[in-house]
Amino acid sequence: MNKRRNFIKNTAIAGVGMAMMPHMTFGLSKGVFNDKLKVGLIGVGLRGTNHLVNLLHRDDVAVTAICDIDSNRISLALDKISKSGKRKPEVFGKNDYDYRNLLELDNVDAVIIATPWLWHTRMAKDAMKAGKYTGLEVSAANTLEECWDLVNVHEQTGTHLMLLENVNYRRDVLAVLNMVKQNVFGELMHFRCGYQHDLRFVMLNDGKTAYGKGVEFGEKGISESVWRTQHSVLRNADVYPTHGIGPIAAMCDINRGNRLVSLTSHATKSRGMHNYIVEHGGKDHPNAKVNFKMGDVITSTIETANGETIIVTHDVHLPRPYSLGFRVQGTKGLWEKDGDRIYIEGKSEKPHRWDDSKEWLKKYDHPLWKKYGEKATGAGHGGMDFFVIQAFVESAKQNIAPPMDAYDAAAWSAITPLSERSIENNGEPQDFPDFTRGLWVKRKPYQWMKDTF
Repeated sequence: MNKRRNFIKNTAIAGVGMAMMPHMTFGLSKGVFNDKLKVGLIGVGLRGTNHLVNLLHRDDVAVTAICDIDSNRISLALDKISKSGKRKPEVFGKNDYDYRNLLELDNVDAVIIATPWLWHTRMAKDAMKAGKYTGLEVSAANTLEECWDLVNVHEQTGTHLMLLENVNYRRDVLAVLNMVKQNVFGELMHFRCGYQHDLRFVMLNDGKTAYGKGVEFGEKGISESVWRTQHSVLRNADVYPTHGIGPIAAMCDINRGNRLVSLTSHATKSRGMHNYIVEHGGKDHPNAKVNFKMGDVITSTIETANGETIIVTHDVHLPRPYSLGFRVQGTKGLWEKDGDRIYIEGKSEKPHRWDDSKEWLKKYDHPLWKKYGEKATGAGHGGMDFFVIQAFVESAKQNIAPPMDAYDAAAWSAITPLSERSIENNGEPQDFPDFTRGLWVKRKPYQWMKDTF
């Protein structure tokens, strides 16, 4: 096992020079793994099970181990594996740290971590130290110390980490990225993004009342309400920034010729969760007395080294339709997802009038979607999940740097602790650490525009 770990470490270090421009094709690639990639899953809740299903569709992957402390989720995962005709994996989950025994297996080349947020960094660190190519669900870290931990362990071990941010592969997002790289919007100036999603029914659900009408969380909750809601009780911060910032970071080459420099954040008062509890549980329900620290709408403004500004919004406690609120604006025009509208000076149908973005996005459809769109059907989240797993598997098989690496995981996740600190200090500006230690100046932009990953 030690020989294998040293091999992985040495090949990772040797491959740094080519890591930013990998060539990957669908199916088995020539690289470090010339057989099936052996994958272990740590966490098979809703998100982990979705990854499992997509992995089971691949002929170049063998799921050799799974881990979860919830026996019901283990049973469900084993049933799906059995019905797929694949071999039964080794099972772990006796206690919170049984995942470390999974990491000791020689028949695990790579792991996917899809557990509650507080476990993400510690599990990812252990996985990298064990020499396992690591896929980590979002967000990657909760504190600045954890952000640095991800970078430091990656550099110390030479083991790669991929942040599994699926929105970077959304069809409209990749079409707009295509437009950005072809200079359709001109020089980039301003962005908006965020996570705007009414999650009250997710964060307050006991599984006994009608779906979406529960008012319990913690030990009495189910699914994400068991752990996610506590963050709203204890933290006033943007705790889920990567769905928004990830695609924008790709467009403006963050950590690759550009970087996030400073942030200011503000939060509204908190009313949404309390009102929901009173409405569905009554004013005398014990949870009606809970003081939710997190503001209902949190707004962060970020400056980049290249002079762009980015507004990031977190809004999950109030009634609203789902939106990530994307806006991409340059010197020649802009795209806004809300309203599905676009305006390009001199090319839009009428001056100073919006075009419907449908034809524009069709014209600039990304090569990835043109090539794999049919394969992505039914993969989850509109097909995005196919692409993020495809990128992970192909990168792991070749043991090369993934599209979204440890430096991205750290920089994007740092929005959480920095927003918390800014809000605590009345919007005081907070400096982003340079997680690349100056290398952002020379790191080349990832080659998103090829029909590869």
